[in-house]
Amino acid sequence: MSKLSILSELWDFLKVRKKWWLVPIIFFLLIIGIMLFLAEGSAVAPFIYTLF
Repeated sequence: MSKLSILSELWDFLKVRKKWWLVPIIFFLLIIGIMLFLAEGSAVAPFIYTLF
């Protein structure tokens, strides 16, 4: 499965089941994941880890 198909399945699930309250949770988790990924090997890591 490609990443695009997973995203399209998630979008279809949200539309059909009307689970719009999941969108902010998914967005927040993506932002946290991106921040942790970027902080893994950079000099900014100590500053990002203090946010949590």
